[in-house]
Amino acid sequence: MKKTSHIGLLVIVFIFTVIVVPKIFNRLTNGSTVESSRSVKPGFKALDFIKINGNSKKVPEFLFLNQDSLFISNEDYLGKVYLAEFFFTRCPSICPVMNKNMKILNEIFGGMEDFGIASFTIDPDFDTPSTLKKYAEAYVGSNDFWNFLTGPKTSVYDLANKGFNIFAEINPAVAGGFEHQGYFALIDKNGFIRSRKDSFGNPIVYYSGLDQEDVEESDVEMLLTDIKLLLNEN
Repeated sequence: MKKTSHIGLLVIVFIFTVIVVPKIFNRLTNGSTVESSRSVKPGFKALDFIKINGNSKKVPEFLFLNQDSLFISNEDYLGKVYLAEFFFTRCPSICPVMNKNMKILNEIFGGMEDFGIASFTIDPDFDTPSTLKKYAEAYVGSNDFWNFLTGPKTSVYDLANKGFNIFAEINPAVAGGFEHQGYFALIDKNGFIRSRKDSFGNPIVYYSGLDQEDVEESDVEMLLTDIKLLLNEN
């Protein structure tokens, strides 16, 4: 019985060595091991379109006032690669981190005519154009590429929750009175939302605007590469 068991064990070891180990080696050398749902396939050359019911997701029409009391619409961003976020000036938690990271991206790309940023306030009753002006000057000074936008509350929340599918709502139970996700959306020159695919072949959809620890590449670092890709698209 012992001899038979030893033979069976040797057969298992042989199969593992000859068949399984080479497959593992190939996966490692080809960079195809799965680290997490947001780990990105290496060697990608194009960003994915976000599909809703089979159609590429496009930013819907919007029209809001910016910090200079000028009307800004989605058409003002056509021909530009731009980032969009939802925030509010009195936010005591994630917004300062988001806009610290957005400022990093603005400092790199903000001087380009085909780049822009749209920051939509989810507290329009307080965040008037004059309030946004003070906030903008504290972050970036005078800037023609970064619009801080305000408008009717219903329009803002429809744009967030239905237009971008980025959650935002009034919630008196949380600090600041508003609850929202700390995401950046990346939009191409034709108004389509774009992103990388994860290791399973699915689009990551949005990029985190928050600081990230213990990751090989943060989402803000991903954006440094991905904005350049879209800027170079025809």
